[in-house]
Amino acid sequence: MASKWNMIVDVSRCDNCRNCFLATKDEHIGNDFPGYAASQPTQGHNWIDIERKERGSYPIVEAHFMPVMCNHCDDAPCMKAAKNGAISKRDDGIVIIDPEKSKGQKAIVDACPYGAVSWNEEKQIPQIWIFDAHLLDEGWKQTRAEQCCPTGVFRSLKIEDQEMQRIKEQEGLEVLQPELETKPRVYYKNLYLMTKCFVAGSVVANVEGIEECAESAEVILRLNGSEVARETTDIFGEFKIDKLDKNSGSYELEVNTDSSRSHSMEFELGDESLYLGVITLAEKQ
Repeated sequence: MASKWNMIVDVSRCDNCRNCFLATKDEHIGNDFPGYAASQPTQGHNWIDIERKERGSYPIVEAHFMPVMCNHCDDAPCMKAAKNGAISKRDDGIVIIDPEKSKGQKAIVDACPYGAVSWNEEKQIPQIWIFDAHLLDEGWKQTRAEQCCPTGVFRSLKIEDQEMQRIKEQEGLEVLQPELETKPRVYYKNLYLMTKCFVAGSVVANVEGIEECAESAEVILRLNGSEVARETTDIFGEFKIDKLDKNSGSYELEVNTDSSRSHSMEFELGDESLYLGVITLAEKQ
């Protein structure tokens, strides 16, 4: 089997420095690469963009960032919409929109369910991030986005599909909108930071009449009577339970310590993460 290019994007490492965005601009604005891509407009195109997601509420709030780009799908909807051979899928997995054959074909932009195809109004052509194919063909081992990233968000691999699937399972990688079945070649690590919810809270206990942070309290989360997670509070009495599905229903939370009475509460999880507030435990009698 032939080796093909894949990109792994680790959401947990992205800090929104936007070096990848700027490197792509630097490479393509004012530069034509015949057979690969026409020059990118100075404004309006984000071939690599950064999506932002805030989770939680005061005092436990997180912000995460996710680079998005053309997924170079193996079953690409844009290819089905293209006419006259305007889009080709290379043997190494990279999708190329021909800057000459694609003129006037705005339907290619509309066909992408990820919104990854940009329309060049001046040149009247659709354009995408080309996986730096022009550089890889010259012998480069990494894309410019990977080279310039200071936190190691990107990892490009040219391997056989079977090996890529092994890595996917081993590292828990996911693709965007898997229900579309477009077979993307861009995989995401720690995608739950963008797609899942967490619940958090602060636990305090009365110790001889003094309210103290309840360190090492046991927190049990149940859904429909079945335990889904178990955590312990940190030195500040705080806990966080992550990777919960949005709109997943009614939960029961139970908190226990050796010196306090057990405390239970119920809550409904919608499409946003929750801070459950301060949970005060009463002393055992």
